[in-house]
Amino acid sequence: MASLIMPPAVPPAPSFSQRGFTLTELAVVLVIVALLIGGMLIPLSAQQEIRARADSERILSNIREALIGFAAANGRLPRPATSAADGTENAATCATEAACSGFVPWVTLGTEKLDGWEKIIRYSVTPAYANGPITLASVSNRTVQTRDGVGAAIDLAVQVPAVIFSQGKDRWGTTDSGTVLADGSATNLDEDANNAGPTSYFSRQPSDNPATAGGEFDDIVTWISPNILFNRLISAGRLP
Repeated sequence: MASLIMPPAVPPAPSFSQRGFTLTELAVVLVIVALLIGGMLIPLSAQQEIRARADSERILSNIREALIGFAAANGRLPRPATSAADGTENAATCATEAACSGFVPWVTLGTEKLDGWEKIIRYSVTPAYANGPITLASVSNRTVQTRDGVGAAIDLAVQVPAVIFSQGKDRWGTTDSGTVLADGSATNLDEDANNAGPTSYFSRQPSDNPATAGGEFDDIVTWISPNILFNRLISAGRLP
């Protein structure tokens, strides 16, 4: 009997999915490459500035939460640090408004001392909130202003218990070793106000333009809301 001769096997035709990237996949790859190249094109100094600002905002947020936690545990807010070298809160009660403005008491709070530019975080607290137990009748007197579209100073937050701020990259500030940095400008009026305090502060968009209302500005300012503080004290049993 003659043996059967089988025809050679024919390989299957490749499917469309085996031929390479689809147009959609190629488009996604191109977008990713463009984003990576764009990121590399940002100057290193600009990337460092963005990172320092983000770090400072995070640090300020953590300090604000630590201050509220301190109040919940002690019935009052802490006083400023004893000095640039001693981060414990000042043991003496604030005899004046200026005495309740200084550096954040980082040791007492267990928080970071420096912002993203290695400057000591500043802190100002209403004496009535730091010298004794806070009550529902306690009146806070720190005010934060900003600038409107035509440059006029307007209230952003009034009668807040405390203000916490970073003095930014340029102008003003105190280094970790306690060295006070020179201002370096005669037009940065809003930064001057923040540095002087003790009750009025500014918070606005950064600007390097000396002709802008209030002048150059790169401070980062935050504050404690009295409503949030009272709610936390009530939850902690510190207020009725």
